Amino acid sequence: MEKLSLNETPVRTSRNFNINNIRLDDINIPADIGEFENIEIINESSKISIEENVNNNELVYGLGEFLTNQVKTQANQKIKLTIDSKTNKEIKINFNFDNDSISLVDNIEIVANEDTKATVILKYETNQNIEAYHNGIIKLFAKKGSNINVIIVNLMNSNSNNFMSINNEFEDNAKVKYTIVDFGGKNSITNYYSNLVGDYSDNRLNTIYLGRENQLFDLNYIGELRGKKSNIDIEVQGALKDKAKKHFKGTIDFKKGCKKATGNENEACMLLSDTAKSIALPMLLCSEEEVEGNHSSSAGKIGEKELFYIMSRGFELKEAMKLMVRARFNKILENIKNEDLKEEILQEIDKRLD
Repeated sequence: MEKLSLNETPVRTSRNFNINNIRLDDINIPADIGEFENIEIINESSKISIEENVNNNELVYGLGEFLTNQVKTQANQKIKLTIDSKTNKEIKINFNFDNDSISLVDNIEIVANEDTKATVILKYETNQNIEAYHNGIIKLFAKKGSNINVIIVNLMNSNSNNFMSINNEFEDNAKVKYTIVDFGGKNSITNYYSNLVGDYSDNRLNTIYLGRENQLFDLNYIGELRGKKSNIDIEVQGALKDKAKKHFKGTIDFKKGCKKATGNENEACMLLSDTAKSIALPMLLCSEEEVEGNHSSSAGKIGEKELFYIMSRGFELKEAMKLMVRARFNKILENIKNEDLKEEILQEIDKRLD
């Protein structure tokens, strides 16, 4: 059993917020990672090459030294995707956990060459009532004019642990959209970092999370803007029931040289019980003039008037709450064009709200 201190904010805040990092006790870190063979790759394309080899580039932030080194030295899946498609090709990789493939340490590198387009879907799912373990790093290099859509779907069960570090680098005019569906894990800890060094580069990050029982979500999203007229938009929508907890830390940092850059972040949490807890820390940092940054954060219970209105149309309380959560998530789910995947996520929402 390990004690971990991880997911440090880029700037320390008052200890009273209790959010600068996350401390986890008694985490079962497998000493022997073993093999992970339950991988399914769908819609392979000659324009997206797949190699079992990656570069161990240093992360700017990441979750912490221990978990980063585990990926570097013990990864049981190494995947490099090189994108050369000029039209939007889709590739989907499913990681399915069971008793034979219970621990996944994956190191994924995505290289989008100039003026390319693609959609990359990564789905993590537990198929049995097991205590699975996932620790992964995703590194994306978006070259000039590339346009990439990344969808990450975490449908692990609430007995498992999910750790993920995402590191992005943008060249001129590169556009990358992330859609993250974060439902699984007793502890689900994510560090997301984008370095928008290119002029006119653009990053859209859309996340939904849904917590129940004693789940803990710790989301640390960091965007550093360096290119002229670069832009980052962070939109996070979540719902918590039972005794679930969430920490959101969103930092937009306008670096010297990013004249006329823009950044926006919004996080909203729907509390479905009196015992669910939400803490948010949106931050704007600035070292440049002529930039525009906005941030907002909110948390609250479902309005009684809205619930009454829906229930007056013949819905029971539980079904009315499901409709409210679906409505909150719908705008972000519209980013997912794969209809089968979208329907699976909607069914998972209903299942986890039962």
